[in-house]
Amino acid sequence: MPQNRILIVGTIRIPPGSLERARPAMAAMIHASRAEPGCLAYSYAEDVLEPGLVRVTEIWENRAALTAHFASDHLRRWRDGWEALDVGDRRLVSYEIDAEEPI
Repeated sequence: MPQNRILIVGTIRIPPGSLERARPAMAAMIHASRAEPGCLAYSYAEDVLEPGLVRVTEIWENRAALTAHFASDHLRRWRDGWEALDVGDRRLVSYEIDAEEPI
């Protein structure tokens, strides 16, 4: 039986004054994550109406790919840098999806 894809959505907060300093680390995290086996989508987007609110969207082929992502060096480096970049208020949720269709 095929495994369900994993969708992760949520937010992190970075003070607007820290966003420019955070962009290189965020870009490195995105590039490294997108290169991982099983990563189907990975993005960060600043909310248009709420400066400093960064929306996170990830899609993983299966739970095993997500588990490997959680063990990756680039994720550890990203999280290790949060304090210096003032990253806070992390709210991410994962969903198993078994079907998709365009709307």
